[in-house]
Amino acid sequence: MTPDIETLIPGAVTLAQLERIYRSGAAARLDESARPGVERAASRIAAAAAGSAAVYGVNTGFGKLASIKIAAQDTETLQKNLILSHCCGVGEPMPRNVARLMMVLKLLSLGRGASGVRWEVIALLQDMLARGVTPVIPAQGSVGASGDLAPLAHMTAAMLGAGQAEYGGQVKPAAEALAEAGLSPITLGAKEGLALINGTQFSTSYALVGLFDGWRNARAALVISALSTDAIMGSTAPLHPDIHALRGHAGQIEAAAVMRALLDGSVIRESHREGDTRVQDPYCIRCQPQVTGAAMDVLRQAARTLEIEANAATDNPLVLADGQIVSGGNFHAEPVGFAADMIALALSEIGAIAQRRVALMVDPGLSFDLPPFLTPNPGLNSGLMIAEVTTAALMSENKHLAHPTVTDSTPTSANQEDHVSMAAHGARRLSRMNTNLSAILGVEAMCAAQGVEFRAPLTTSAPLARVLARLRQDVATLGEDRYLAPDLEAAAALVAADALATSADIPLPCL
Repeated sequence: MTPDIETLIPGAVTLAQLERIYRSGAAARLDESARPGVERAASRIAAAAAGSAAVYGVNTGFGKLASIKIAAQDTETLQKNLILSHCCGVGEPMPRNVARLMMVLKLLSLGRGASGVRWEVIALLQDMLARGVTPVIPAQGSVGASGDLAPLAHMTAAMLGAGQAEYGGQVKPAAEALAEAGLSPITLGAKEGLALINGTQFSTSYALVGLFDGWRNARAALVISALSTDAIMGSTAPLHPDIHALRGHAGQIEAAAVMRALLDGSVIRESHREGDTRVQDPYCIRCQPQVTGAAMDVLRQAARTLEIEANAATDNPLVLADGQIVSGGNFHAEPVGFAADMIALALSEIGAIAQRRVALMVDPGLSFDLPPFLTPNPGLNSGLMIAEVTTAALMSENKHLAHPTVTDSTPTSANQEDHVSMAAHGARRLSRMNTNLSAILGVEAMCAAQGVEFRAPLTTSAPLARVLARLRQDVATLGEDRYLAPDLEAAAALVAADALATSADIPLPCL
């Protein structure tokens, strides 16, 4: 089946467009308005390649070998050798949808008209996306400077008919995949290999995926934490809008507003406005807007950086508007590395406070009369005792993974590339962190649902009742102990799919 095709304008692509491509598997093509600029830059590179002056990457070696002049008749060999020699990735292959997103980001970068590639290069990338030819790209080997060299080389090798590609659900030699899709390998011209492997598209694709999935988790955290608040008969007084307006942080204000809407109309809440001997709830209940709201602000800051990077020309050298061919350093992924670290910190903190809510609900000394471990028959049954332990393990793992990566650097390429960003694995770890966070939130949802059900005949609000009902479609109420692993998996999947958050059927925050 031919995928839908999204038309993109280089320099003006939105995060919403990129998320649609990532989630739907849509193909992409550049708006034809990009073509004149691309062809002008390609003509300038062709002229430089035919000239006698040394121009880095056009008629010279690369990196530490930049001082070596390359004869004009060796241009094609130079570019081919560059790609093949840089195919040094190791580890598991990129997930298909992330690899396709990386290809789209490379299209956008080339489409800025500063890279000097022919339109034929762009056309092949577009055709591979449209016909479902996806290069097999090992996910390890980039330090995020001088471009994501190894992974982008594997992408480019498939365009040459080298390496492997996935087509029709099978991995096969790239030459076969291209042929079966009715495509032909390309022969690279001057600078084209360098333009394809210089750039931050590997790091940026993973960072964007971390952002998109992280935002879903943040939305779920708001919804599930509101359910937890009702489960422990928490107060809604800390959600008063004036409290949050007096501080002024946008995410905090928005988080509190969403939680007020979620809890509005809860009979459980109304039942303990009078006569409740508790003066204040623990921070994991009382400070939810201050923590999750702050994480939302951090995610939005990272989003702005990544949107700019997705639209950027990040290879080297670049063909400027006046025709100059100038070497710079736009391939250095420091902005992406910082954004990835920011996302990691936000994910870790959302999980940390969610885990404390889980611990609160299973502890009979803190949960305001809920049974131990949320089982109707404690002692004979252990209930959600070890589910809480699992959340503690995942929370701790995410804390470890949240350690900044951008602060690390090591010289490479004989000290020519003497400071690097480490953005590649900084961004890649976000997928693991989001998986962990979805599992933590899934367990919280299970605990909160049990707690609310124990409050019967008192009922929660209409939005939260819809959330509970959606959870119960996939995860039954826990009575007697049972094999729980499938329930944890199902709850985590609902969180990751945005199903619990959207089932509340109220307006939720957007990036």
